[in-house]
Amino acid sequence: MKNTVLLILMIMLSSCSKNDDNLENESQNETMNPENSGETSLVPCENGFAGEYPCNGYDLLGHIALMEFGAQSANDIWGWTDTMTGKEYAIMGLDNGTAFIDISDTENLIYLGKLPTATTSSSWRDIKVYENFAYIVAEAEGHGVQVFDLRKLRNASDVPFEFEENGRFTDIGNAHNIVINENSGYAYPVGTDRNDLYNGGIHFLDLSNPESPAAAGGWAENGYTHDAQVISYTGPDTDYAGAEIFVGANESQVVVVDITDKENPQEIATLPYPNIGYTHQGWFTEDQRYFILGDELDEINSGFQSRTLVFDMSDLDNPVLHDTYLGPTNAIDHNGYVLGNQFFLANYTAGVRVLDISDIAAKNITEIGFFDTFPLNNNTDFDGVWSVYPFFESGKIVVSDISNGFFVIKKSE
Repeated sequence: MKNTVLLILMIMLSSCSKNDDNLENESQNETMNPENSGETSLVPCENGFAGEYPCNGYDLLGHIALMEFGAQSANDIWGWTDTMTGKEYAIMGLDNGTAFIDISDTENLIYLGKLPTATTSSSWRDIKVYENFAYIVAEAEGHGVQVFDLRKLRNASDVPFEFEENGRFTDIGNAHNIVINENSGYAYPVGTDRNDLYNGGIHFLDLSNPESPAAAGGWAENGYTHDAQVISYTGPDTDYAGAEIFVGANESQVVVVDITDKENPQEIATLPYPNIGYTHQGWFTEDQRYFILGDELDEINSGFQSRTLVFDMSDLDNPVLHDTYLGPTNAIDHNGYVLGNQFFLANYTAGVRVLDISDIAAKNITEIGFFDTFPLNNNTDFDGVWSVYPFFESGKIVVSDISNGFFVIKKSE
């Protein structure tokens, strides 16, 4: 009987030791696993804060600090949804390359790796997506347009991994931005060298062969283009039904051009406005009647609170300034995007501001939420949120902060 009891005790002790070993191994695996890096637990917006971040109506789902990407600064951000797997990925520009983050499980954000810059580092990098490919430009000399097959993210291992480009268009050198019209299958690098063939204006690239973009003309008549939107027009002006319309932020004016015929583009209109600082970037409302524009230097030059201009584009030949919205802070406005009846504004030190534009026709625009990734201040400085991507079907919103890295936020339930 005594021997039996001793045997049972020995088995129990052995089992406990094995369980302790297993728990220790699991703990080590969690610590060593790069999938568990960063802050990845939901932090609800309560009493005006989500942890240390000021907020109103938006929760923090995840954060990866800039240092985790091995970079000095972050810039643009975009997104891709893999239609085969349903997974959602963020694509964030860095000074020294482009980062890819799997955001499908916000309890387990995965920094998959980086595509290094094609030439040298630059504070300015921009990304857009067409089908399963990312197209990346930078202000780096000789950079051209990098082409990256996003399907490679499905099988990424030993993360973070250093990726290689799948192609590169080198007929241009540096570029400040790239625009893509997914309906037409064309990409449009802008903000290239001011002395190139199109005076730093817009270059047309045919994406029929996605890995090898082909030059297809350009537009130089309005000079340097800082940023733009290109749409297949379905708006209220029936004179341009079905046309491909380019709206450029050209430093000191907004430019509207019909680029349907790539060999013979036609200027439609230019849009001056008061107190021009630097015409930066804009986006159409979904009905294509209004164009919402940000000027990057008016807050500095004229002392405005964050100023957003709204143009009525119902007559493309004669657009008019419809309304001006002033935000609650003196922060500089940067990139803004429309989703339904909301305008998501990257507002530098004031974070992401969400505006209700459902009553834009009556000149009634109101702020309905925000998430401030830069809690230090709301000064008129070039720091904080560079850009925001609100187009994932899941409702997740990804944000790039110049000095604080990568954030995933979502509207509070």
